[in-house]
Amino acid sequence: MDKHEEVLIALRQIIRAIDLHSRKLNKDAGLTGPQLVLMRAIRDSGEVTIRQLSNNTNMSQATATTILDRLEKRGLVVRERSKLDKRKVHAHLTEQGMEVLNKAPLPLQDNFISQFQQLEEWEQSLLLSSVQRISSMMNAEHLDVAPVLAVGSITKTEEASNL
Repeated sequence: MDKHEEVLIALRQIIRAIDLHSRKLNKDAGLTGPQLVLMRAIRDSGEVTIRQLSNNTNMSQATATTILDRLEKRGLVVRERSKLDKRKVHAHLTEQGMEVLNKAPLPLQDNFISQFQQLEEWEQSLLLSSVQRISSMMNAEHLDVAPVLAVGSITKTEEASNL
């Protein structure tokens, strides 16, 4: 087998692993990857505005708002106006949201990050430069994406319509 075929197989395996994890997340918790990331950010941030959520998760505000709309309709999140500054709206998990979040599998990137951080510095740099080169070879380096491993749209502008 040629090396280029081996690289393409490895890329396909990565895509497949992301797809399988996304399906498991959807089946087990009824959530998408970005929904899980947003819910975890709400839990971890305490009282948080949509702008702060957007910044903390590298999502556009429009995407975060669309996801919050869907989570709110399902009773997993509530939005409340700040008592101190009526211009601000804070997102909070409901009790049901906390239950769903506690049962949900960890995002795929958590395991990856843990293993990646255990590598030597030189090996982290080697992997980073290799993956960046692949991204460039696929003309994908210009795409604006968040560091979330999930199946679906990969650009911020497309996320809002798909989530």
